[in-house]
Amino acid sequence: MTQPPGAVFALGLFAALWLLAGLWAVGRGIAMQRRSAYVAAQTERLASLVEASPYLPVVVRGDWRIEASERLGRWLGLDRGPRNFDELAGIEQGLDADGIEALRQAILGAQRGARPFTLSLRPQGGSRTLVIQGAAAPVAVGGPGSVLLWLSDATDGEQALADMRRERNEAMAAFEALSGLIEAAPFPMWFRDTDLRLALVNRAYVRAVEAGSAAAVIDEGVELCEPVAGMSAADAADQARAAGGAQMRTVPVTIEGERRIMRVVDVPLAPEGGGAIGVAGYAIDVQELESERGVHRRFADTQRELLDRLSAAVAQFGPDQGLVFANQPFRRLFEVDADAVAEATPFARLLDAWREKGRVPEVRDYPQWREAHVGWFALPRASEEDWLLRDGTHLRLVAQPSPDGGLLLIAEDRTEQVQLAGARDTLLRVRTATFDNLFEAIAVFAPDGRLHLWNQRFRRLWGVDEPTLAAHPRVDALMSGLADRLAKPNQISIVQEVIRAATLERTQRAGQIRFGDGRHFDFASIPLPDGNALLIMLDVTDSRRIESALRERNEALEAADKVKTAFLSRMSYELRTPLTSIGGYGEMLQAGYAGKLGDQQQGYVDAIMDSVAVLGRQIDNVLDLAQGEAGTLAIERAPVDVRALLGQALADARPLADAEGIELVDNISAELGTIEGDAPRLSRLVAGLLDNAVRFTAPTRRTGGRVLLHAEGDARGVDIVVSDNGPGMPEAVAAVTRGQQAGTPSGGIGLALARQLVAAHGGTMEVLSEKGQGTLVRVSLPRGA
Repeated sequence: MTQPPGAVFALGLFAALWLLAGLWAVGRGIAMQRRSAYVAAQTERLASLVEASPYLPVVVRGDWRIEASERLGRWLGLDRGPRNFDELAGIEQGLDADGIEALRQAILGAQRGARPFTLSLRPQGGSRTLVIQGAAAPVAVGGPGSVLLWLSDATDGEQALADMRRERNEAMAAFEALSGLIEAAPFPMWFRDTDLRLALVNRAYVRAVEAGSAAAVIDEGVELCEPVAGMSAADAADQARAAGGAQMRTVPVTIEGERRIMRVVDVPLAPEGGGAIGVAGYAIDVQELESERGVHRRFADTQRELLDRLSAAVAQFGPDQGLVFANQPFRRLFEVDADAVAEATPFARLLDAWREKGRVPEVRDYPQWREAHVGWFALPRASEEDWLLRDGTHLRLVAQPSPDGGLLLIAEDRTEQVQLAGARDTLLRVRTATFDNLFEAIAVFAPDGRLHLWNQRFRRLWGVDEPTLAAHPRVDALMSGLADRLAKPNQISIVQEVIRAATLERTQRAGQIRFGDGRHFDFASIPLPDGNALLIMLDVTDSRRIESALRERNEALEAADKVKTAFLSRMSYELRTPLTSIGGYGEMLQAGYAGKLGDQQQGYVDAIMDSVAVLGRQIDNVLDLAQGEAGTLAIERAPVDVRALLGQALADARPLADAEGIELVDNISAELGTIEGDAPRLSRLVAGLLDNAVRFTAPTRRTGGRVLLHAEGDARGVDIVVSDNGPGMPEAVAAVTRGQQAGTPSGGIGLALARQLVAAHGGTMEVLSEKGQGTLVRVSLPRGA
């Protein structure tokens, strides 16, 4: 299993530290050994002087009687020398109860098992420390069961000896632990003596050089590292010793027949007093590390290339808090130039620069804010913040500490999202306000049939409380509880079916329902693009009432119109009969059947005949208008020479125009040809238009009045235009609807009749009028029926 590069490096560093500690312990142990030898020699000399020394021998017999000089009493602070064991204790002098008991047990042990002992006791009432060494006494000294005690005053030396013994034991234990650790290390480790020859190697070293044992390696001087550039392993160790510090180099090494890259470290060791005692070394296999480092380097390059293409702003800071990478969006967003990346600008300095450029939020206590953000590097987890810059930019920042002590900083420009969210909130409020103020009752159902949205009119219409709707019930459960509101409760299924068709079949349907209180509603369901269905209900109660009233009124108007049409038709026929008689008698008078008439009489008869002709035309107009409104106007179609018809109409209108002082102008194309139509009615149509134009131009323009008759045609039909420069029609539309222009005499042909005649011929009529500018009437007639 390949170790991560960081773990391998940490293991190497740990081994190096342990090696240093072990080498120090070795030196310390050697020093302790020398000191222990010195102490042992001193002890032997002291042993030879015991007989003459101030040591106090004491014999404790089997019956616990004591044989000792008076010095024993003085050392114990007693008034006299003790004669038995119990006299060793006292109230304020002698040994205390614990000391007596410890000495008693030690003597018993020596008596029973002949085990020597040593005790250190402190008599009461003084600062003296007595060292008691005991063992079974020779029979010649005290007899059977006796114990020989040697007492010495060790007040000063005992403490030093105890400390030295403890330090020696600790050093030996540390040395043994370090030696075991070095021996168990998975990488080669060695120690060179003062001559730079191998003096100690571990098992990993032996395996690496494929030797039989550590002794064989040391005896043969088998080196792990071969010379590189003329420098041997011993030369490298000598350089480390001369430099006085650890030296590191990376060299190729053959380990177990395989070429590997190793990092070799030589560490000179020296005791506290100075003078080198040797050089320790170790080698770490960095083959995988170097390979992984290359892979990591390529991965980092690829990652940075990818980050450079992201839309989010990304920057990387190293363990020293310097900027090591920033993609293009980050440089644009925070105005970071290439020099800042090349110089590894510290994060704190970047914050200061961003503050001057307005790329950080405005805060009250900037130093504290800056310190808190520099602390991002030491946090155990990622930090997220929203920054509002003074130019209105909204940023979302994520700071992710990296395992190497660096920092990954990601910034996203959320200005557009914030604006869209604000616009969305505004739209939602507008939608809610709009929904609640609509005249229609509105509800939106989701594809699963659940109520999604509703307005207040919908709630009030059905009389449902807000909590019920807020539970978003299904349409079947909701409508089943609302059936009793309808005049016909079974009609609620129609509403459900309409909603189902919109949500499932995606079809629009409509219907009508009536509530129990008499209100009528039109409703429809509309499929929405998001899969929902919109239900709209409109109160048409007033419309139904108005519609009913209008229907009744229309029926009454139609009946009245029929009566009027019948009346006009009858009156036209009844007026025509006496008019025909008057015209007949007038013609007889003109023909001289009643004798020759005088000039005055002839003038009277001519006036009567002119009035008869005018009245006849008016009667025909009224009859045509009545038939047109009744839909019974019959057109007798025949070829009509349009140019001749217009010429005759122009000639008939010229006397009136001359009498009114109106200039009558024609612009008639010579290629009008013929059309299929009713010639008498067309003649009355054109004559009526000219008559109206002349009459309604004259009252306002006694001089300069002008009426134009224009006509042109093509293969499809003929266009006839009658225009004037009179006062115009202020209410043109109303005049067309009424059938006469405002102020038009009741005897003149109305525009309504003209429109009916044109429509009867399959043509169209257009009226344009502007106040003070005149009126234009355009008639378009087709060639055929």
